[in-house]
Amino acid sequence: MSLSLRIEDLRKSYARPVLGGINYQFMPDRVYALMGPNGAGKSTLFRLLALLEKPDHGRVIYENGPVDILDDMNLRRRITLLLPESGLFNTTVLANAAYGLRLRGVGRAEAKRLAVEALASVGLEHKADQRALTLSSGESQRLALARAIAIRPEVFFLDEPTASLDPENREIIEEALLSMRGRTGIILSTHDRTQAEKLGDVILMLKDGKLSEEG
Repeated sequence: MSLSLRIEDLRKSYARPVLGGINYQFMPDRVYALMGPNGAGKSTLFRLLALLEKPDHGRVIYENGPVDILDDMNLRRRITLLLPESGLFNTTVLANAAYGLRLRGVGRAEAKRLAVEALASVGLEHKADQRALTLSSGESQRLALARAIAIRPEVFFLDEPTASLDPENREIIEEALLSMRGRTGIILSTHDRTQAEKLGDVILMLKDGKLSEEG
């Protein structure tokens, strides 16, 4: 069973309050599309949910069935956050795609198999031997997605995964995410209502520090 995610009275402030007492239950293997105006706190919420920052108040709770999972390295390896500007290494496309697998101790042959499979899901398998830094910006974003897909996260956060992309690259990324539906819990942010409706099982709105579910 995949992880579920529950947040209780989540609060975070910087110079001003950003998140003001959010409560929500994310169910396993569903796709949530998060919308909201610029500055609403979507990226902040993602950093908290991905355990990269701690809230000022409240709790982020991962659950496997009835069991709460502690915030440890094993949990962090079961979740991942993909940011709009994900850096690539100055090596081959294949080595970039396999990086997270090798970091997790996956054997070379298995890491290559999973990395090639992930590259195929974003249409980059034919560029496996190319240097990653020679890719176009759209291809680079697809490679960053493949690198995350390869490790098969149980909860996958994507902060505006198609921002500034042309229609072709955008469609490839959307189709890759649709192919993951039902196998991975996905929470993505977007400003595009059409994309939210295409990808999301549930559309969430973050505004004025509060999270609400759209009917």
